This record gives sequence, C-alpha cells and structure tokens, in this order.
Amino acid sequence: MLADEKERDKFSEIEERELIQLCRGSGRNKELAWEEIVRRFRRRVFGIAYKFTGRYEESQDLTQEIFLRVFKSLDKFDASADFGTWLYSVSRNHCIDHYRSGRRERELLVRHELSLEDFASKRFDPHREIEVQDKRKLLLQGLSTLPEKLREAVILRDIQELTYQEIVDKLDLPEGTVKSRINRGRLELGRTLTGIKNRNKTSGGSTGKAQ
Repeated sequence: MLADEKERDKFSEIEERELIQLCRGSGRNKELAWEEIVRRFRRRVFGIAYKFTGRYEESQDLTQEIFLRVFKSLDKFDASADFGTWLYSVSRNHCIDHYRSGRRERELLVRHELSLEDFASKRFDPHREIEVQDKRKLLLQGLSTLPEKLREAVILRDIQELTYQEIVDKLDLPEGTVKSRINRGRLELGRTLTGIKNRNKTSGGSTGKAQ
C-alpha cells in the first residue's frame, strides 16, 4: 500500500503533457497517469457539469461520462495545445449534448399521444377514460423515478424508437448491457405505474393527480 502511495506521489509532480503521453502508452504508468489527470481536473469538470444541471448526483454521473469521453479521445488531442482548454471544451459540449437530449425527450413526450401500456408491465391496465394529458403526466412521473441509466435506455428504445444497435453506438455499451437496462427499466416503470394506480384506487383520486 505504501509503495502504491509513493508511486502516485511521483506522478503528482509530472507535467500535464508528460502525463498525457503516458496515458497514450500502456501498463501501470498509463493507469497512474490517468488517475493523476482525473485527480487534478475532477473538481473543475464537476463544476462545469453542476452549472448545467444544478443537481449533485446527475453532475457526478456527467463527470464520469466526460472523463470517459476524454480518455477515449486522448489520441485526438493536440499535444501542443492547452489541455485545460481542450478539457473545458469537451466537458461543455458533452453537457450541451446531455441537455439537448433531455429536451428532445420532453418534447417527444408532450408531442406524441403515448400509451402507458407500451411501457408498463402487462398486469397494468389503465382506465380507458383517462385523458391523454393525464397519461402523459403519469408517464413522466413514472419515468422520473427511474435511475438515470435505466430511464435513458427506456426512452431511447421505446420513445425515440432507436434500434438496439443504434443505442449500443450512442451509449458505447455492449448490446447485452443495453438490453438489460431496457428490460430492468421497463420492469421498474411497470411496478411504479402499478403502484400509482393502486394508490389512486385506494384514495379515489384521479390518476393524473397522483403524487
């Protein structure tokens, strides 16, 4: 353990350009160099993400996504340029993409007359007399309870109607992981909507007014 700490201490004294070169290599040095870059810039990247979202957990997730994107793009970075400036640009662009994606999802939900049966489990059969607007509100409420990764997968597949391969490419994940997230998301959404329906039956209230 002490040896590891001494190794990391050495990397804390290395300049950024040398760290980047090491990250383009392989082995233990690559790993430690990347850890040092993340340590130096994590707070800055988190700050950028937080300005866009205003939410701590979402900003944490965005920060991880940004560093993954940066790591995969290091070969494209011009070593003569300023790394901090480039990192800021990558971070900002990723946050903008994230915001636009969320906005498109909201617009799709409002624009289309979505049927809850497409997203809920087969056991959930909402009353036919529920107005379309109430259905939209209920679906939005159910989606908002899902963990972000599951919600994203369900929306990409069932609302934006992307193919599995398109989702794999967009999220840069194995197909098995994508399918697992979609299935888990649908299952959790179905349970949530069923719970809302049962609470409304008990209270005698309108589905659209469920909290």
